[in-house]
Amino acid sequence: MTVQDSATPPISIAVSSGTLLAALGVVAFSLTFPSTAWGLESFGPWSLVAVRSALAALVAGVFLLALRVALPDRRHWAGLAVVAGGVVVGFPLLTTLALQTSTTSHAAVVVGLLPLTTASFAALRTGRRPSRIFWLAALGGAAVVIAFTVRESGGSLQRGDLYLFGALLVCAAGYTEGGRLAGLMPGWQVIGWALILCLPLAVAGAAVSLSVEPVRLTAHGVIGLLWVSAGSTFLGLYVWYRGMAAIGIAKASQLQLAQPLLTLVWSVSLLGERLSPAAPVAAVAVLVCIAVTQRARS
Repeated sequence: MTVQDSATPPISIAVSSGTLLAALGVVAFSLTFPSTAWGLESFGPWSLVAVRSALAALVAGVFLLALRVALPDRRHWAGLAVVAGGVVVGFPLLTTLALQTSTTSHAAVVVGLLPLTTASFAALRTGRRPSRIFWLAALGGAAVVIAFTVRESGGSLQRGDLYLFGALLVCAAGYTEGGRLAGLMPGWQVIGWALILCLPLAVAGAAVSLSVEPVRLTAHGVIGLLWVSAGSTFLGLYVWYRGMAAIGIAKASQLQLAQPLLTLVWSVSLLGERLSPAAPVAAVAVLVCIAVTQRARS
């Protein structure tokens, strides 16, 4: 066995590690809506998004400076702009506006569609075509998630739906481009540079919004702000993009089928919402679909 062979981990270990990292990202993302609801107790929607982005950019900047990371190649900046527009600005802003009128459980309806949307964007962007079994399992999982969350929200559409559908599209584009870039540079650098790219806009937005929107600091509001800044925006996207680079964009996206159910769990424990007895049944069905998508070959 050569030195290179001994230093290279088996493919199965790399895939397992990538799956674990992507799953940790999903757990971090599942806390985003409840944390945003907490944050809205203290901040207006525009203030929350601007301060969130600015704080996350400062965390990323500290890491980039401490490790003396070189600037990305010029050819990567366009992709970083897509990531910034999708996951740093677009998704947080649109979902925060939506959560002013929508509950977290209702918002989870659209999040349940995110894996399919991301897989579709990835197929168009990378030229890869997942198998028919993959798509059938993905559609089945999405159907379970949608049926469950629509049932939980009473089956009625709300004003925030347009915001949520817009968030779905921009987030899928950002995930896809970020997953592609994570194969060329470390995942934490992808989100780090995307955050730095948005820092001037975030600082300007925070200065303006904080001057016109009321601020009423509470423990929940501060905790919610800190989590969506450091947890969801930086740490969550860091492990998410590393996982996507290891196992592929389409397969990683299917792990997000569990995100709406996790969000409902956090909504019960953190926001006091009532959990339906149908939740365990839906959870098992979604996990089966996830297992099929992870085994399906491209």
